[in-house]
Amino acid sequence: MKNTVLRYGIYGAITICVLFILALTLGKNLSYFTQEVIGYTSMVVSLIFVFFGIKHYRDKENNGIVSFGKALVIGMLISLLAAIAFGLLDVIYIKYINPDFTTEYYAHMVEQMRSSLPEAEFKVKLAELETQKELFSSPLMNFLLMSATVLIIGFIISLISGLILQRKSVINQ
Repeated sequence: MKNTVLRYGIYGAITICVLFILALTLGKNLSYFTQEVIGYTSMVVSLIFVFFGIKHYRDKENNGIVSFGKALVIGMLISLLAAIAFGLLDVIYIKYINPDFTTEYYAHMVEQMRSSLPEAEFKVKLAELETQKELFSSPLMNFLLMSATVLIIGFIISLISGLILQRKSVINQ
């Protein structure tokens, strides 16, 4: 199981890093919304390796058998490797590659809220955003948030993959 988790976790980590770098270089002039969609899509694509990792374990290492619980554990461990890679990459991006990202994104959000909300509601939302800005200025919080996002998506994919791939015993043919 350890080799499967490492292999497919590394595949997922490499994929999420490559897709992040591609999006960064090719999507510079895209809107924040489009970049967000690309980001979530990259997470899902990189976590496809959860399914393949569980399937590999079941078919090649465990004689065609895997319980739902074991599949879920394998999937979450693969997801954890991709999550750590993405969290670290995000911290590197915000701290070294684009240290103005938080300020730029904040200004964009303020302008978007100002143009779409009534003044009273804008002031309330602005106060909430100020609190969040302080929180997300921390590299540790960025790491935790991005890692948690990948882990949540990985959990969902692990659940679905576990349900699809679970097999308690091999049917005699």
